[in-house]
Amino acid sequence: MSFIEGIKQKAKADKKTIVLPETSDIRTLQAAHKILEEGFADIILLGDEEQIKAVDSTLNLQKAQFINPNNTSLLEEFVELFVELRGHKGMDAQKARELLTKDWLYFGVALVKAKKADGMVAGALHATSDVLRPSLQIIGTAKDSKIVSSCFVMIVPDCVYGLDGTFVFADCALCQDPTPEELANIAVASARTFRALTKSEPFVGMLSHSTYGSANHPHIDKVREATKIAQNLAPDLAIDGELQLDAAIVPSIGASKAKGSKVAGKANVLVFPDLDSGNIGYKLVQRFAKAEAYGPISQGMAAPVNDLSRGCSSDDIVGVVALTALQAQA
Repeated sequence: MSFIEGIKQKAKADKKTIVLPETSDIRTLQAAHKILEEGFADIILLGDEEQIKAVDSTLNLQKAQFINPNNTSLLEEFVELFVELRGHKGMDAQKARELLTKDWLYFGVALVKAKKADGMVAGALHATSDVLRPSLQIIGTAKDSKIVSSCFVMIVPDCVYGLDGTFVFADCALCQDPTPEELANIAVASARTFRALTKSEPFVGMLSHSTYGSANHPHIDKVREATKIAQNLAPDLAIDGELQLDAAIVPSIGASKAKGSKVAGKANVLVFPDLDSGNIGYKLVQRFAKAEAYGPISQGMAAPVNDLSRGCSSDDIVGVVALTALQAQA
């Protein structure tokens, strides 16, 4: 059984409801068809039911729940909710109603906040910032979270590294240039995401162009400091750095370059020093190694709202919905 099929089976055991707001996108509707067919999550589609079904009559969406933000009794309830949450920032009923009816990402996260859905997946048509803005305004961060970050679950075919080719890469979509404290929190959150999704122990490699002092630069100092902070934040986790990529994942090179490390040579969680390297890194692996890339998976939100790459396929959406459902179980 593949990794994502295993996730779907776990999602089936405690089925959750996921809202998909981007119903003008055919990939979203194709994904909804497949999810409902496989039965691992319930789906809410936003928009007019007849118009959505008319996009492609071959898709079976009969089991979906349809909610039109412009024509639902929930609208006034959500207007009141939004004003209550954001009134101190100048939000009034007119502004709230306009956002909820014109930008359905806001309506989708309101469904999650009101516990009428367990999570939301969007981003096929929107930038990451557009997905996260309403999420942060309405759902907010988890009580124990100091930063909202993201990760990708990477499934690399025919790969002996990581957990049989399964990795978590972070942060590849959100945090541009994290401070040492932020990088440490990203590392801890990513390790816990890996453990939750795989039920296996994470080994976190804090990546750099240096291994154990082979070079010196302020960028390397940041990774070293972040490593120490992360180790203090979560002494139960195996976190080490700074490590070059080969030292992090190849046993023979790890043993040579980082003797005595509990992580070197077996890292399955790779923490990149900044967004440039993380985003480039995951896309290189995805395209060159033909890896499956699921994400970005949000970390640190009070409820699961996950972003998509605008280049995603319908199967990518299916996979992220399965991961979101599993996050909702937790």
